[in-house]
Amino acid sequence: MMGASLAHAGDAVTLVVRPETLAQYPKQLRLESSFGKFTVDVAVAAEVPAVDVLWITVKATQLEPALAALRVPKEVRAIVPLLNGIDHVAVLRERYGADRVIPGTIAGEMERVRPGYIVHPSPFARLNVLSAGRALLAGTLDQLTQIGFTCRFIDDEPTLMWGKLVFLAPFALSTTAANKTVGEILSDPQWRSLGEACVREACAVAVAEGAKVSPEAVLAGVGAMPATMRSSMQKDVEQHKTPELDAIAGPILRGARRHGIEVPATKKLVAAVEERAGYKESRLA
Repeated sequence: MMGASLAHAGDAVTLVVRPETLAQYPKQLRLESSFGKFTVDVAVAAEVPAVDVLWITVKATQLEPALAALRVPKEVRAIVPLLNGIDHVAVLRERYGADRVIPGTIAGEMERVRPGYIVHPSPFARLNVLSAGRALLAGTLDQLTQIGFTCRFIDDEPTLMWGKLVFLAPFALSTTAANKTVGEILSDPQWRSLGEACVREACAVAVAEGAKVSPEAVLAGVGAMPATMRSSMQKDVEQHKTPELDAIAGPILRGARRHGIEVPATKKLVAAVEERAGYKESRLA
């Protein structure tokens, strides 16, 4: 979606793909979005060209193998990861330098139906970027705002990163554990109570980590979501893919241990997801 939207806004976009997929990867992106439907031309390469900005948009479970094959030229001025979770930022800074890595988050329901074909059924796409990237990225965020994105620069990194996670983790874990849409979760007293408890636990850990978050604001945001919305973790489990449990639940569980915070609802949801997926994340033990 990022590639299609940036190309639609007039930027030159190159998709960096695995070498074995290069020959057959489509040279156009088709986006069906609540913002409109369009097809754009893009370049495709197996290596990162000398671009201004590299957006890293792989699944958290795919980051390590992607980085093993990724050489970033010195001409790349900013690396903006939009992965779920928090821990990837330190990994990227260690590899590419703290000055070039500008953390960002994106929220919305988006799915790649097949290579080159992306759907975005949710009525929103929220892109937040650390203010350190303002000088380079302000024009880009203005372009995306004109398409329909809601874009903001956030001054405080813990608030930027945890601000998404306290919303995403309860949503992803609840919908996946129950295999229900967000509307169905909110209509079921038992699942709703468990999800709300997870929100409060996540916010307690986030505050201990230095973030400015409010459980009431998060719960209000969840209540305003489209009732039919489903999480990417839920879809991954349905498709027998490895869920992003460590990226999404890991920071909460590890942070809880560091700060002596009890998180029973989060642990219960993680166990339910692991049971549904037939997969146990070893780092969460």
